[in-house]
Amino acid sequence: MTVHFIGAGPGAPDLITVRGLALLRRCPVVLYAGSLVPPPILEEAPTGAHIVDTAPLDLDAIVAEMSRAADAGHEVARLHSGDPSLYGAIAEQMRRLDRLGIAYDVTPGVPAYAAAAAALRQELTLPGIAQTVILTRTAVRASAMPEAERLEALAACGGTLAIHLSINNLARVTRALIPHRGVDCPAIVAYRVSWPDEAIVRGTLGTIRDRVKGLGLTRTALILVGEALAAADFDESRLYDPAHHHVLRPRG
Repeated sequence: MTVHFIGAGPGAPDLITVRGLALLRRCPVVLYAGSLVPPPILEEAPTGAHIVDTAPLDLDAIVAEMSRAADAGHEVARLHSGDPSLYGAIAEQMRRLDRLGIAYDVTPGVPAYAAAAAALRQELTLPGIAQTVILTRTAVRASAMPEAERLEALAACGGTLAIHLSINNLARVTRALIPHRGVDCPAIVAYRVSWPDEAIVRGTLGTIRDRVKGLGLTRTALILVGEALAAADFDESRLYDPAHHHVLRPRG
């Protein structure tokens, strides 16, 4: 018996991986993360599967479901949104499973920042503009942020920021970033990317809050900030430069 932690992707049911879908289709027990996992994915579970929404459950109750499945010899598909390695709270679940001697594995999923970049039809890294992407969040009621990871410190590093779980902190985000990146730095709010009600709001650090205000976006939104989001004048990569030679493209 194995608990399979599966990244279900950002929302669209066909963005789950082939491996994740195959595991889901064979597991008689499915635990999924509430409204973050789209209902059509659950339709892929086996007929008669025991399907549990874990949104109202605490950690003890979630692990208890896994333990009962283990006692019955049933594999578990544990569906998390996006990729479970990012703010998925899987480490604490796996630690409990280690103590219980229950086997588990992890199948990655399409993360929200990648889905947002695809929806925007943009690269988050551009030669001469940004070669770093920082994935971060701010603290509201969730876990506190380490002092060294304050937005002000991260902003000074440059690059593209992908700020999760922070739409309710948008005013604080812009106040923290403007001194380091300027009011004209491009900023985008990507709401429920790949869901039917997806919304993309473009602006700058100086305008994005007013553009988002009134839309009622309180969760499931990613904030992207960085010069690469609006750059049209950037160097071409050396990857396809005819003067750039490597083992697969030797000198003629």
